[in-house]
Amino acid sequence: MYKAITRDIEVRAEPFFLEDRSNPADNEYFWAYRITIANHSNRPVKLMSRHWRITDANGRVQEVRGDGVVGDQPELDPGDSYQYTSGCPLTTPSGFMVGEYTMTAPDGETFEIDIPAFSLDVPGEARSVN
Repeated sequence: MYKAITRDIEVRAEPFFLEDRSNPADNEYFWAYRITIANHSNRPVKLMSRHWRITDANGRVQEVRGDGVVGDQPELDPGDSYQYTSGCPLTTPSGFMVGEYTMTAPDGETFEIDIPAFSLDVPGEARSVN
């Protein structure tokens, strides 16, 4: 489990390799990841958008931006948490993801919170370091 806390909002990430959706012979590897966002602050917040940087084992970076997460823009009151699962394909057996969520508060303040960097590794594969 990977964790980051920004402005008393905790983001936890847990990646899972999906062997049944992967085809290494065709350089197709697929991971799911579960994200949990917990609002430990004393004010409500709303997740407006996401920004991911996905890097494969060859150093290729793909950036993904969009509104909300999995079609939702969750609102979290103090003490609330929100969890979702999504996925990521790569053409290499390893890589990593990192990013930010853009949040808004009731007073109109907009700010970013960190999504922790997490690795995507095929179990049992040796990772090369360049």
